[in-house]
Amino acid sequence: MSLFARLSRWFAAEAAAAFTEREVRCISPSGLHRMAYTEWGERDNPNVLVCVHGLTRNGRDFDDLARAMAADYRVICPDVVGRGRSDWLRDPAGYGFPQYVADMMTLLARLDVESVHWFGTSMGGLIGMFIASQEDAPVSRLVLNDVGPVITAGSLKRIGEYVGRAPKFDTFDDAEKYIRLVAAPFGNLTDAQWRHLTEFSLRQAGNGQLEMRYDPGIGEPFRQALIFQDVNLWPIYDRIHCPTLVVRGADSDLLAPETLQAMAARGPRPQTVEIANVGHAPMFMDATQIAIVREFLLAGGPVAGSVDFAGRR
Repeated sequence: MSLFARLSRWFAAEAAAAFTEREVRCISPSGLHRMAYTEWGERDNPNVLVCVHGLTRNGRDFDDLARAMAADYRVICPDVVGRGRSDWLRDPAGYGFPQYVADMMTLLARLDVESVHWFGTSMGGLIGMFIASQEDAPVSRLVLNDVGPVITAGSLKRIGEYVGRAPKFDTFDDAEKYIRLVAAPFGNLTDAQWRHLTEFSLRQAGNGQLEMRYDPGIGEPFRQALIFQDVNLWPIYDRIHCPTLVVRGADSDLLAPETLQAMAARGPRPQTVEIANVGHAPMFMDATQIAIVREFLLAGGPVAGSVDFAGRR
């Protein structure tokens, strides 16, 4: 390989590894708010991958995935309103899927693209389902990470017990211990990965302590909506027609094995894969997990039926 070719490849890799922080102005019944997002890769790349996080998480969860995909995509990782760097709603009653879907459509309009590939973890997957189920939907490929049309009552109860109720912390180590506890289903992450998740989960409170970087107000609408029975979204799922991949953590309490099996036989008839030794939800910070997404989104071929955390298929 010539020196010019080597330098060109190096500069392309460096550009893909960098990201910028941006924001877009959205509206709710209580007024305007800004939704923050990170953008990876070349801005003129027409191939766009949108990665949307879970209920109490933020777009920086996807740093490893975005870095790996940025040579092929313009990767967009929003902080859903009330999380991360995004504004909080003036009225917490507005935290719900109608608002989240509206904000994402505003973001897609800002990106000025006709279609996107969508990777959604838990809540982010449900947002993707709602959008992909619409007529003339802009989602052309969909990855649902540990979520589907049936949300188990047990998982909703577990989440409702902690969302919006996190304590404040005197030290970073105290915060990391808490995050490792409530996020234990993420699996056997490395110390560096836990530190990364902790760093971007925190902000400094007015009294100098550390607190979770999301509006605790998101917890009340969530708990008020609890009906202590499974949530059924099959009519929405069945309207999805784009190629779809469903990933399940093999120990997940949110996406049941029987739901995964039923999903494979109806609606978009997705490819499915289970990741061993992980609950709700796989974090895709591991090269083997990232490879699952690459195979589906880029190659378009079949994905192996199960992968354990050590990478054996």
